[in-house]
Amino acid sequence: MRGLTLYVRSRRVATALGAAVAATALAWIPATVFSDAGEVSSTVLALTVLLLVAVLTPTLGGPDDTLDRTAARPWGWLRMSHLGTALGCMLILLAATLLTGTRFGPFGCVVRDTAGLLGLTALGAVTIGTARAWFLPLGWTLGAATFVGTGPAGEALTWQTQLPDSRPAAMVAAALAAGGTAAYVSRGPRLRTSPENV
Repeated sequence: MRGLTLYVRSRRVATALGAAVAATALAWIPATVFSDAGEVSSTVLALTVLLLVAVLTPTLGGPDDTLDRTAARPWGWLRMSHLGTALGCMLILLAATLLTGTRFGPFGCVVRDTAGLLGLTALGAVTIGTARAWFLPLGWTLGAATFVGTGPAGEALTWQTQLPDSRPAAMVAAALAAGGTAAYVSRGPRLRTSPENV
C-alpha cells in the first residue's frame, strides 16, 4: 500500500483530480446558465473531454524517468491501471451531469471521445513525452470542432464531434484507445531530454 501511495503522490494525482473536477464545473456551469438545451453540443463535449485529458496528462509520467523503468515494479500493470482509473474518473465526472438539467451526452459519445482522446494522449506520451502529450489531442480536437466532417473519411477525421452511431468515428476512437494503451503500457512515457528535466 505504501508503494501505491508513493506512486500516486509522485504523479500529483490528487492535484490532477481536483483540476479535473474544476474543469468539468467550468464547462458545465456556463452550459447550464446560457443554454436551454438539456444536452450540450458535440463540440462542447469534445472540448470538455479535451480539457479533462489535458489536466490528467501530467500524471502519465513521474519525476524520475529512470525510476519509471526499474524492474523492481510491475510497470505494465501500473500503467494499465493508471489509464483505466483516469478513464473511469473522467467518465464518472461527465456522467454525474446526467443527473442534472444540463448534461454531457449522449453517453456513447462521452465514452468514445474520452477513450479515444486518452489513448491519443498516451500515444503522445510515448512518442513526444508527457510534457507535450496533450498537443496531439488539442490539434485534432480543434480541427474537428472547426470543420464539418461528411462521408466516411470526414467522419473519421472529425470523430470527436460525430453522432454516436457513426461507425467511422467509433473505429478511429477504438483504434486510438487500443493503440495508445498498448504503446503506453509496453513502453511508458518517452525519456525526457535535458531541458525538460530542468
